[in-house]
Amino acid sequence: MEQMASGALFDDDPSQEQGWSPSVADTDGRAAALLDLLALLKARGYHFITPTPATHARLIERAPLRRAHDLRDVFGWSLPFDANLLEPELLHILDRASALEQHGDGLKSRFRVSSLGPDLLLHSAYPTDDQDAIFFGPDSYRFARLISDELSRCPQRDGARLVDMGTGAGVGGIVAAHHCPRVEIIMTDVNPAALRLARINAQAAGVDARFCEAGDLSPIGGTFDLLLANPPYIVDSAGRAYRDGGGMHGAEISLTMARQAVPRLADDGRFILYTGSAIVGGNDELKVRLSSLAQEHDCLLRYAEIDPDVFGEELENPAYADVERIALITAVIERRAASN
Repeated sequence: MEQMASGALFDDDPSQEQGWSPSVADTDGRAAALLDLLALLKARGYHFITPTPATHARLIERAPLRRAHDLRDVFGWSLPFDANLLEPELLHILDRASALEQHGDGLKSRFRVSSLGPDLLLHSAYPTDDQDAIFFGPDSYRFARLISDELSRCPQRDGARLVDMGTGAGVGGIVAAHHCPRVEIIMTDVNPAALRLARINAQAAGVDARFCEAGDLSPIGGTFDLLLANPPYIVDSAGRAYRDGGGMHGAEISLTMARQAVPRLADDGRFILYTGSAIVGGNDELKVRLSSLAQEHDCLLRYAEIDPDVFGEELENPAYADVERIALITAVIERRAASN
């Protein structure tokens, strides 16, 4: 769930991504090591479903000094571990990937690995405090389900194009590619660290995609058959890109993405949005704004509130003083074909 911001660099060469070593050998070495990690974990039958950060914290609080005892503890629960816990081959892979950090008298993985259908995806270790953290959690699973439900009807024409806006770990693009193998996949994000992991996750999943470090769609010309977005929707005082949805009590980025996407829809094209919206006095401002946007561009809007009350603890934040609840919503905006 990654925020988009200004700036653009269309990139097909991993050695050219910002924030990554310009040394091709170094880049290939670390990326190859992380691919080896995913392959090894898959071969070992690794499986981990990532919970909310609040649930994760509660589990850690049960035993603050607990050390990892298995692969799920190391790569799922982000627990510190003794070097002799892991087989030498796996320890060597982590060393090659620069994926280890010292934690007291033990070690800790810089990455978590989560299961998503048939795939394993890399993302940031717990806790996700860094500004450029790559988040994965229950919203990722709900977003994946929305995409699967929507893409039972895929574009069939040659040259169909899909953009996963603010791709994060690559969930949207990877899930969509499994359903629509003939569609060209483009993943965008403002966070170069996210694009690096999205590239690795896509390759591990057998997905061919292009990657664009950008805050909008301007570096990518033409129209699109599908656009996907799972933007942040909480007001985050720390300003973390994966979590802070900006104004409108956190819905601003969702609306901004919609305003970028809808004018670029091809005939029968769809913008598929999974996000949250603050309800104030019984009113859903995001729904009103998206409805207006759809009408302005002669599109159809399908809008659903799929969970009426999430992140209730946020209502204690002064930014939510007038909010009665935060709802999870899905919105699909579809352009009518010219013949219709």
